[in-house]
Amino acid sequence: MLAVTPQGVITGFGFGSASTHDQQLAATLFALRKTPSPDLMSAGQPASFAYVADKGFAGTKPHALWRTSLRAEVITVPHQTSKQDRWPKALRRWLASLREIIETVNDKLLNTFRLARERPHDITGFQARLAAKVALHNFCIWLNGQLRRVPLAFADLINW
Repeated sequence: MLAVTPQGVITGFGFGSASTHDQQLAATLFALRKTPSPDLMSAGQPASFAYVADKGFAGTKPHALWRTSLRAEVITVPHQTSKQDRWPKALRRWLASLREIIETVNDKLLNTFRLARERPHDITGFQARLAAKVALHNFCIWLNGQLRRVPLAFADLINW
């Protein structure tokens, strides 16, 4: 689970078992961003506006719960089966263009920084490696800014 700025900077992250529903992970992240825990500082600070998420986070009930109890506004394209909320194609495409940033960041962590190939023996090893890769990702964005380059242009910045 990642929270990312429009420039691609990771401002919060967390993870859970593969069997954990995405909406449960999101609720945990939002709760930790609202009321930080010294044990899970990786959640980061609350968003200043809204969270853009994919269809897996759609639903009027979770959105209302997150908004009222966790102060987290979440924007998603409604499920195709939703009769109440039909979005025009242009609006769905606009939201998809915003989602491209998080998909790019996920790709950077998994492939560019080889998180997908990690085989830690312990959960704390995974935590450490994930935190290191998040720090490296954010450092590369900072370095690209210093070099007046596109924030997520890592291909020729890191040559391994």
